[in-house]
Amino acid sequence: MTKGDIVERIHEKVGFSKKEASDIVESIFELIKSRLAHGEKVKVSGFGNFVISQKRPRKGRNPQTGDEITISGRRVLTFKSSQVLKKGMNAGAPQ
Repeated sequence: MTKGDIVERIHEKVGFSKKEASDIVESIFELIKSRLAHGEKVKVSGFGNFVISQKRPRKGRNPQTGDEITISGRRVLTFKSSQVLKKGMNAGAPQ
């Protein structure tokens, strides 16, 4: 599913014009990105949590030369799905 698909579904279900639906989707994504950039956790009830974690610098190896290098620390985005989403995804799964 793409952002365009989301816009199309909002257009069909709610009746907003495609421009209005596109603006809504863009606003939501910008708000989420902004909050994550500030280090805040974003929780969407019934869907899951987006969390920024800080990774420490670590040692690694260059696979071509075998030289030891330091991999710099960085921020990573993780997503943990809610129990409601997990149950919904596995409701019709064969056991």
